Amino acid sequence: MVLSGFILLAALCCSLVAGLLFAFAVVIMPGLRTLDDAAYIHAFQAVDGVIQNNHPIFGLVWLGSVLSLVASAVLAALGPATDAAPWVMAAGLLYILGVQWPTLRIHIPLNNALQAVDTHRLSPAALLVARRNFEPVWNRWNRRRTVAAIGRVLLLLVALTLR
Repeated sequence: MVLSGFILLAALCCSLVAGLLFAFAVVIMPGLRTLDDAAYIHAFQAVDGVIQNNHPIFGLVWLGSVLSLVASAVLAALGPATDAAPWVMAAGLLYILGVQWPTLRIHIPLNNALQAVDTHRLSPAALLVARRNFEPVWNRWNRRRTVAAIGRVLLLLVALTLR
């Protein structure tokens, strides 16, 4: 029963994270794409600034997805044998490799570099370079994160049905 509760909590938090990544992939970044370079950078800085300023609900959901998934994986690994265990373990692995790794290694460094761009001081050519160094890489890896996040949710839902 405890394992089911943690899997349910992990599925909820992971669904919210997947939804956020999905919204960036299909709404936010395509919308920003229509802006000129200075406006694009400024708008992304504003959106990312909310996250970087430790928005409490974002932090609770993001950290909650990590903690509930880790708790689920530990309970599944150490508890009595269950058909759900491999699915929960797979969800944890997919989460680490597919969402957290690109977030830490790709997105946060890119976001920090873009946060440092002063849109009022750089020339149009320098703004274009900053955007080109950011946008394609960020979007490519966000699409991968989104697919991994959705896959993780599906694995957790399967685990719930096997409990």
